[in-house]
Amino acid sequence: MNPYLEIIVRSSAVYLFMVVALRLFGKKELSQLNTADVILILLISNSVQNAMVGSDTSLLGGISAALVLFIINYVLKKLMYRFKKLNDLVQDKPEILIHNGKTEYKTLAKLGITSDEMEEAIREHGVEYYKDVKLAMLEIDGNISIISGEGYLKQSHHKRRTHKTLS
Repeated sequence: MNPYLEIIVRSSAVYLFMVVALRLFGKKELSQLNTADVILILLISNSVQNAMVGSDTSLLGGISAALVLFIINYVLKKLMYRFKKLNDLVQDKPEILIHNGKTEYKTLAKLGITSDEMEEAIREHGVEYYKDVKLAMLEIDGNISIISGEGYLKQSHHKRRTHKTLS
């Protein structure tokens, strides 16, 4: 087999494996990486490098693998935009955490969001009490969005962090 065709096939297989692995193990945690997450990403990239390029450690082999990954990523994003079922398969859905002041405890438990994290997000959005929250959502990128029942809306970003003991 042509060595560059082999790199294309190997890189494609690794990319698809990583998409499936992130989907299975959850990507909500990727919104804010802690030290353990960064180390994991570095080790994964090192471990799959040989799987992608095989024995070809040349500059052209590395560039070929990187180019294949960029192309696959571009095509996957276009396909996800075009085909809703593929998008649903690859990407998580936003989750309602609070609706009209009522906390969705089952959802919080399922997602592993503590009451302290929820209270922090509410305060960061300038809201004092749960009952004042019209809607709180865990977005697909791991951010918590909050809409208060007040006349003005304050925009801020709360990225969910993993507690040190969970890493």
